[in-house]
Amino acid sequence: MLANIGDFFSSGTNLLFFLFALFAIGGAIFMISFTKVVSMVVSVAVTFLSLAGLYVLLEAEFLAMAQVLIYAGGISILMIFGIMMTRHQGDETEAKRPWHSALLWIGSLGLFGLLFYAFQKTSFPQAQLQSPEDNTLEIGKLLFTEHVIPFELMSILLTVAFIGAIVLAKREEE
Repeated sequence: MLANIGDFFSSGTNLLFFLFALFAIGGAIFMISFTKVVSMVVSVAVTFLSLAGLYVLLEAEFLAMAQVLIYAGGISILMIFGIMMTRHQGDETEAKRPWHSALLWIGSLGLFGLLFYAFQKTSFPQAQLQSPEDNTLEIGKLLFTEHVIPFELMSILLTVAFIGAIVLAKREEE
């Protein structure tokens, strides 16, 4: 059982996968554990950057760059601006949750143990992926031929949400 661990970590790609996955899971756990909003935003940014690293390992460079630009950059900055534009109480009292940390660690270790056992007992088939020459070109072709209607509907939805956020921010100001 432990021989598989040595085989797994003998490859640099697998080691990077493990580190990126660890940071992604850790950032998500810290996001739901922290009580201060700025710490939550930093945790989400770590998770987004780790996911971009996983995309690079999967040879999806376009998705990795989109992840960094849109989520790690844009969404995190948007969250920070939202924090700065809203009013907060000067005294932030942290809620007392004595069992929260213990249950969080027990659940995390249990999940890790379960996943570790499942990966050790599973035999993964070795297959070669036929990736296209240019990932970005193929994504562009699919996006602007087969999926053009959902793409345009999503842009309209995001525009309406942005206008709604501006209207709500103006109402709070007055």
